[in-house]
Amino acid sequence: MLETELEATLAGFAGIDLAALARREGTPLYVYSADAIRSRLNALQLALAGLDAGICYAVKANSNGAVLRLLGGMGAGADIVSGGELRRVLLAGIPADRIVFSGVGKSADEINQALDAGVARFNLESRAELDLLQTLASKRGIAARASVRINPDVDALTHAKISTGKSENKFGVSFDEARKWFDKRARWPAVQLDGLHMHIGSQILNIEPIRQALQRMAALWRELDAAGHAIASIDVGGGLGVRYREGEQAISAEAYVAEIRMALDGFKGRILLEPGRWLLAEAGMLLSRVLLEKHGEARRFLVLDAAMNDLLRPSLYDAWHDILRVGVADARPQVTYDVVGPVCETGDTFAVGRDLPRCDAGDLVAILGAGAYGASMASSYNSRPLPAEVLVDGDRYAVVRRRQTFDEMIAGEQPANDWRQA
Repeated sequence: MLETELEATLAGFAGIDLAALARREGTPLYVYSADAIRSRLNALQLALAGLDAGICYAVKANSNGAVLRLLGGMGAGADIVSGGELRRVLLAGIPADRIVFSGVGKSADEINQALDAGVARFNLESRAELDLLQTLASKRGIAARASVRINPDVDALTHAKISTGKSENKFGVSFDEARKWFDKRARWPAVQLDGLHMHIGSQILNIEPIRQALQRMAALWRELDAAGHAIASIDVGGGLGVRYREGEQAISAEAYVAEIRMALDGFKGRILLEPGRWLLAEAGMLLSRVLLEKHGEARRFLVLDAAMNDLLRPSLYDAWHDILRVGVADARPQVTYDVVGPVCETGDTFAVGRDLPRCDAGDLVAILGAGAYGASMASSYNSRPLPAEVLVDGDRYAVVRRRQTFDEMIAGEQPANDWRQA
């Protein structure tokens, strides 16, 4: 039993004994709920009913192959940002014609891989990238379909490090630049430039920035259409936020799609969406054991066996994650802890001044909202092997990434015996 008022948010894990799971598979341990993932994707698919629309899951949020297979099996495509993500998605069985390739710095090798695979569309972010795609596609004698990623200069009202739609951000091009590309697109005969794309940021909880960005994109679409530039695809990006802490309220699928319908009323082409966090974050948790409790001069620390290398978001973004003690409910007093990991960095901190039932060494805690940007951002810093990941489905579970061994962690290293001249 979970001793918290947030039990209702954990319905996707109700069939699993988390304590038994942790004993069997060890900690730190990522746990994902198949039911929760299905529920979110199904809600968005239902909201989109009647539209010519495709959901391209943002793979960077969680690139586990089992997660990709689950989403792909329900009809989702993929939004990728690297050649590695392309390979993951194809291995998971998501067809190339449901893949869009985003990212501000695609290499020639990555573009070639995507051209060979036959991805549906490239989202282009610079003139240099447009020129490179023209060169590579022309060598194959094909026309690559592409969209211009516009920067609508809208503040997403989110953390500065995950805001991507303001003019000072590195992403996309201005409306004026986009107009020039369409007016002169005959210069790039191997690029079929017939789409618009945007993405203004992540963890967006206020609908107003989304509304503004959609309206600006819609105005550009209508302007280009009137000028004779047929637009076949409009990609509205992703960025929907989730509830990480009390008081936060995620935008519903219905409210989000209502804004899309309103802004793009009359559009006859295909609409693409790129949700990531919204589908996965609340469908995952990180289980961790308490190593010890430490009384400092001014603080009381709860040291876990999970660390910043396992879940980077709190260190990187000062991000909040609810933390729960898992186990048999008893009348333990509340204690104010700084919840930290064992890594040799002050930044290895999951929470500051957090009230929890008193915890003893060996107790199990769950760090919630860890399904997105958790395992996908993990590292082996401090020579700590990557954690295991499991997918639960009702009362059963499967290990979908086994815990990394030490030998696997150092497999690519070798002595400096093979000296060469540069």
